[in-house]
Parts: sequence; structure tokens; C-alpha cells
Amino acid sequence: MAKPRVLLIIPPLTQLNTPYPATAYLTGFLRSRGYSADQADLGLEMILRLFSRAGLQEAFRRIKQADAPWRGEVQQFLALEDSYLATIEPVIAFLQGKDPMLATHLARPGFLPEGPRFAVGHRPDAGHVTSSPSDTARHRATLYIEDLTDLFHETIAPHLYLNRYAEQIMQTTSSFDQIEAALARPLNLTDEMLLESLWPHLARTRPDVVGLTVPFPGNLFGALRIAQAIKARQPNTAVVLGGGYVNTELRRLNEPRLFQFVDYVTLDDGERPFLCLLDFLAGGRPQTMLRRTFVLGHGRVLYQNGSTEPDIPMHELGTPTYAGLPLGQYVSILDSLNPMHRLWSEGHWNKLTVAHGCYWKQCTFCDVGLSYIARYEMTPTDILIRQIESLTQETGQRGFHFVDEAAPPAALKALALRLLETGRTISWWGNIRFEEAFSPDLAKLLAASGCIALTAGLEAASDRLLEQMKKGITVDQTARVAAAFRQAGILVHAYLMYGLPGETIPDTVDSLERVRQLFAHNLLQSAFWHKFTATAHSPIGLNPSREGITILGPVFRGFAENDLRHADPNATCPAWLGEGLRTAVLNYIEQAGLTVPVQRWFSHSVKPSRVPRAWLRQALADVPQAPLSAERRCVWIGGRPVVAAMRGARIRVILPTKTEDFTISLSPDQVEWLLTLLQDSTPSPQRTSHDYPRIAEARLHFPGTGSRGFDRFARTAAWQRTRQAGLLLI
Repeated sequence: MAKPRVLLIIPPLTQLNTPYPATAYLTGFLRSRGYSADQADLGLEMILRLFSRAGLQEAFRRIKQADAPWRGEVQQFLALEDSYLATIEPVIAFLQGKDPMLATHLARPGFLPEGPRFAVGHRPDAGHVTSSPSDTARHRATLYIEDLTDLFHETIAPHLYLNRYAEQIMQTTSSFDQIEAALARPLNLTDEMLLESLWPHLARTRPDVVGLTVPFPGNLFGALRIAQAIKARQPNTAVVLGGGYVNTELRRLNEPRLFQFVDYVTLDDGERPFLCLLDFLAGGRPQTMLRRTFVLGHGRVLYQNGSTEPDIPMHELGTPTYAGLPLGQYVSILDSLNPMHRLWSEGHWNKLTVAHGCYWKQCTFCDVGLSYIARYEMTPTDILIRQIESLTQETGQRGFHFVDEAAPPAALKALALRLLETGRTISWWGNIRFEEAFSPDLAKLLAASGCIALTAGLEAASDRLLEQMKKGITVDQTARVAAAFRQAGILVHAYLMYGLPGETIPDTVDSLERVRQLFAHNLLQSAFWHKFTATAHSPIGLNPSREGITILGPVFRGFAENDLRHADPNATCPAWLGEGLRTAVLNYIEQAGLTVPVQRWFSHSVKPSRVPRAWLRQALADVPQAPLSAERRCVWIGGRPVVAAMRGARIRVILPTKTEDFTISLSPDQVEWLLTLLQDSTPSPQRTSHDYPRIAEARLHFPGTGSRGFDRFARTAAWQRTRQAGLLLI
């Protein structure tokens, strides 16, 4: 039998500005193994069908025909129907980057109809944040799209949100009952548009297998609507479900009704399970030799994991590909002018992974036992560079988002050096841990290689809670790492939680004060605060009594299992606490409210923070001088030194950088030593990470009294200026 043809689908809805990377990864891998694999983003196509003149005409027609007592705001939209029909396609084209000259027109009031979102589109005290006409236009266009989304959600398309689909159905999923009932209801407008987008892809690719990735709860219903339609029209097409949601929530799947819609459900990394499945479908192996795959047999859900082949190592995965995805059609919205916050919703980012899993894997709140965390493996640097080159050529884009659980410092250092050595220019960002290995020098190296932003989990700005959750960092350490990144010009986003086991209201207020100080000193540019939830596969969920909590439910009823309700006699976490935290952070992101005492953000009375207002200043003042460790290697990222003139027994040397020049004065033998050191420390294509001189070698070769003389030299202004100009010790 010939190799099965595969179509991989991104269901609604994750991002509008760039494809979710799962299908690009798997498409590239399957093609590297000789399979015919195609991909489609039906979430994007559904949105583009809706937000077109024809789509709006149909939407407004259905609203007017519906037998419902619409409130006044809906009537206002209906009164402005002609204005929306006239403007929708220019707005979408502008958000796709196709018509930039429309910016000035969009930026000024009077062109776009303004609904309720425009009234709340600005936060208090945020008026001093300046924006370009293009940004103002993009922000106004975003409010316009959000207004229409709210309208359709409240009237004829209750599943619709801009970054998820039918997520409200996923509130109680331990049982399949609610999902099955929703799938039995008639299609609404967006469901219809979703399936209208599906049929041309099936006709074009004639797949034997359709794979549906479900990274988040807000993708599941759309995926099952697609699967339902395929089974009704092409019952012999095999439908496979996988992705992040499946990997975490369906590990105990025991629900036969799901298999009315799909044939196979795979867990964890999809490459090996997909290879085994395709081999089985081609008649090459029995069903019992599948890999991490649920199937239905004799009315029961069976877990088939007989394959003994190992998972595919990182160096054999091939290169992701976006072939078949309409990159020019993606829509960049702008709901905040914050430069860090907007990275998630603006522009196309090529997605790659520096390392699989997490090298720390001790945090008690995390799924440290599951494969996506537990199986740690770095991508070889040269392979990562080849992937970068391939995706740059394919997409014409030099922006990269490394989607690691936590990119290790050593791997990022190796990547940065190789980018500098090979002269490749990219812009990149990724996720890390706030650990002290990210020194000021390493931060400067990452910035020199193209790093523009980093995200990391602070989780709780409390040393007691950080120690309790085995995070392996302290708040002072986080502040110093953030300061190193800020000094290097790298933006920082922090993930935060509240309501942790044992966390009291004073703990939370203290955390907010530390976060306020980090924002006020511009060490954080963005953050997100969410409520802690115990999960079934985390150490807390597996052993709740150790954390002093009791799991209350839900009772597992055969389908999903992840988020757990719990009781904690040692913690206080009212709903108003989360509202205050979110309001404060939203203001901080817009550089507003940074002088407001933190207790004022809460709707209920709380005591002032116990954290000294000088906490951050003291934490940064306590930074020890970086030792001249013998193991550190010298890397020069400055320009080519210029020997300017000799003044008596001293020689003036200019150390140029891209923004300023540094001048030092040295003796002739010191000049010779320094020029040799900088030349040997300059990244070049022929150099490897082992070729950079160690500081210990530089000390031994220092002229005159050798290492003792170097120790004295290291305290001089000349050495400090050389370091400022770009001599890094990493």
C-alpha cells in the first residue's frame, strides 16, 4: 500500500498574527520521512470569511432576522451596518500589512464606526504613552474588530472569541456530556464558515489521514466540529487528535463517545506516534504496536503502546515548514502599545525550539512528570542554525520565537555565539528561568545576537513561597537578572500566580509591591497574573496533603482530567484579590499608576505592604562584583580597535561600538596584549566555543608581572572601559 497522505489542521482559535507551530513542526518532519503532508489554518480562514464584506452582510442579516429582543447597543450596530460594510475590508487589509498608507486615515476619529470598546480603549493615566500614527491606527482597528467580535458573540456566534473558540463549553469536561450536547446542536454562522473553509482543503489534498492539533481548551470544540464534518462526508478518512490539551488532560481517556468523531488520540510528542500510525494504516504493523495511542476496540477505549522505538531525537526532527499556510493573510492586532506585550499579537514569528523539556523540572505546581517537561534534550546548535537559515529563506522573515519550556543558558550562549560567528542577523525572543547564570555579560551577548525579549516565570514575588514550590530562584535574584537584561536592552515579561498553597492576603500584597517596584524601575515591561490551580499531574496534585490542601474534585468521568478544585485552610484567596492584581498589572504595562500605593488597587480594605519601598534598590546594590573566574572565556563584541596616537610612553586606543567610542591609554606592551586578546576573542566563522581564550590565559600573558599585574590592571578605568566597549566574560 502507498504511503498515506496527511493533512494537518490548526482548528480555531489560538492566534491571528502567526500560525501555531505544531503543524509546521509535524509537516516538516513527515516530509523529511517521505510522506505527502499538507497543512491548513482553518481558524484564520474562518475569521477572514467572517470579517469580509460578504461575511458581515450575512452576519447582520441573521441578527436582524433573529427573533430576539436585542438591547440598545445591538441596535446601534445595526444602525451603522453600512459603515461597517464599507470599512471592514480596508481594515483587514491594513491589519494584514497590505495597505500601510491607510494609517493616517484610520488613526483619526471619523473614519471607523466606534462601538463600546472605543469607550474603554484607554487606561487611566496612560495618555503620556506616545504612539505613531501606524500604531494608533492599528489600535483603533483592533478596537473595531473587537467590537464586532463582541456583537457576534452576544447574538449569532456564541462560540466566537479572537483567541479561542467555544471555550465556555470546556468549563466542566471531566464528562463528555456537555461537549456531546454542543456538537449535536445546529451549526451557527462561524461553524458554517469553519466548514466552508475545510472542504476545499480536503478536495485539494485528498488525505487519507487528517490530524487535528488541540493545544488549548479553546481549540477542542472547533477540532471536533471539523472531525464531525469529515466523518459525516468522508467516513473512511482517519482522524487523529493530538496536541498540548490532549497531552495534559486526556491521559486517562476512557470515553467511547469521543470516537464517534475521531479514530485515534495520540499523547506527547507526535512524531513517533504518527510514524507508527501511518505504518499501521499502510499495513506495516499490527494495531498493538502503535505508540501512545488511544483507539476504540469492541466498544471500549484501548491504549496501544506496544512500539519499542524511541522518540525521535532533536537532531532527526527535520526543519519545520510553513509551506501551504498563507503567511501574508495573517492579521496583526494591537491591544496594547507596550512593546513587550505586543509581541504575542503582532507580526509573524518563525517558531523553533532550543531544547525539549525543562532542565530544572522540580517546580511543585508544574507537570514535571509528563514528557513535555520530563524529557530534556537540547537541539544541537549547528542544526538550530540550519533550521534558522531554512525558515528565513522559506518565509522571508528574520523574526524567531523560541517556544521552549525553559531555554537553558548554555544552549542560548552557544546559539548566540554561533549567530555572531556566522554573521546571521535575526531578531529573537524566548522563555527562560530567572537564574543567575544569566549574568550581565551573557545578557549582552544574547542582545548582540539579536535577542529582543525574554519571558520567564517569577510565579510568586515571595521567597517563602518560591522555596515552598521548589522554584530554585529568589526574588532578589530575579531582580538582578531582570536588571542585567534591561541593561542589555532586552525586554522582560514575568508570569505570576496568586492563591498558592499557604499564601495569605498580606503575602499577595507584598508580592504586588515588589512587582510594582520592578515595573517602576523599568526592569519588567510586561506581566500576567493568574490564579493558581492544582493540576492532576503536578507534584501538588499528586500529593496535595504535603502542601496542606485537600482536593475537592471534580470526579473523573472518563474524559478530561487536569484542573482540580481544592481547599486550603492556610490561604486566603477571594475573587476581588485577583481583580485588583489584574487591574494593577494592566496599568503597570501602560506605565500608569506606578506611584499608587498597592493596597488601593483592591476593592476591599487591605493593610499596606510590608515590603520596604527601597527593597529593589537594596537588592541591586547587593550585587557582588563578577569574579574573574579562571573558567570564563573572553568574547569581544565591539568594533575593530584603532590605535590612534602615542603620547609619551602611552598609546591611545579607540574601542568603537555601534553607538559610541571608548578611548583608553595603555603602554605599548599592554596595547599589544590587548589587541591580541580582542582579536582572539572576536567571533568568526572559523571559531568554535572552545577557541575563545580563557581569562586565566589572558592573565598569564599580561605583560610585566603577569597575573599579579593583571589583577591591578583589572581595577583600572582602562579595563572597565574595555569591558563597557564589549569585552564579555562568559
